[in-house]
Amino acid sequence: MSKAKAKTKAKTKAKATKPAKATRPAKPAKAAPAKAAPAKAAKAPKVSGAGTAAKPWQLKTPPGSSAFTAYRDDAADPPALVVTVGKTELRYQLRCIEDLHAMLKQHGDWMPLGGADEQKPAPAGSVEAWGRAASNPAGGWYGLKKGLRGRFGVYVPPVLEALGLAEVEHEARNNRMRAR
Repeated sequence: MSKAKAKTKAKTKAKATKPAKATRPAKPAKAAPAKAAPAKAAKAPKVSGAGTAAKPWQLKTPPGSSAFTAYRDDAADPPALVVTVGKTELRYQLRCIEDLHAMLKQHGDWMPLGGADEQKPAPAGSVEAWGRAASNPAGGWYGLKKGLRGRFGVYVPPVLEALGLAEVEHEARNNRMRAR
């Protein structure tokens, strides 16, 4: 027998006689940590603008990724909250501010924003879903322009925050809001 074969045979025999290593018990899967509410109620952010067509509010979406302007148009029929993102203008019934604030107060806890385009379904239980539900005070969509009625959960919450009516989270995703 050659030396190489003898070595291999000896190693194999040694492995077979070694006791098996004790395996560790599997670690239990960690549950995802619950999203904790901010420790302190944040003050309304400083917002430039007066909320008029001449001096609209300069706002950012909850993640802070996009800037937009918003103002109240009381002369429109029906009165509107006008949001401009780039060159796109979205209009929501102005009553959405008071209605959303009242709903959040009644809800009493954090509520996900769930922003979605009009053509996409809104996440259940979100501000976006409420803004299109037949059960809301407007009886359906707050958005006034067909094709641009969605994104209620993206553009209206920062307005409530600027007015000091709500607290909004500013994470990269899955933001929530609650009434002040």
